Amino acid sequence: MIVVNGGSSSGKSGIVRCLQEVLPGAWMAFGVDSFVEALPAKLQGSEGGITFAADDGVSVGAQFRALEAAWTEGIAAMARAGAGIIVDDVFLGGAASRQRWEKTLAGLTVLWVGVRCDAEVAAGREIARGNRVKGMAASQALVVHEGLSYDVEVDTTHTESLECAHVIAAHVTGAPSRPE
Repeated sequence: MIVVNGGSSSGKSGIVRCLQEVLPGAWMAFGVDSFVEALPAKLQGSEGGITFAADDGVSVGAQFRALEAAWTEGIAAMARAGAGIIVDDVFLGGAASRQRWEKTLAGLTVLWVGVRCDAEVAAGREIARGNRVKGMAASQALVVHEGLSYDVEVDTTHTESLECAHVIAAHVTGAPSRPE
């Protein structure tokens, strides 16, 4: 199991797609964005669900947390059944977010990956994507890493997704981080 954490527009999704290509075997990928998209419309923009504030903040309520717990338990169950799993997440709560995953993933072998990106570069990617709340990338660039340590960290500010994937894959396979 690999859990990838980084701010919005840091390059996590690209790295995850590359990891699926470079890792041996078949690895399934699940991302927090897909989880949020799967929520019923009535929970998007509601007190019990998830809201994206004009000040770049994200708030989640009790119904969101309950569904998130079910989602993480489902992902853990697939890993326990033998599937290779990569999770793309944004730890808005820093260490508390990771602790929720650690509790759910207890007993599994997990590689914790931090994806860093300069806030200004991430903000530029956010604008280019056009489907993100403006300002979120810059506001999340550092906060998602507060109080956390990782098994491996990559920085996408000047490094392409494939190269980052090779660095991460080397920690999974024990192979050199660059292809020969």
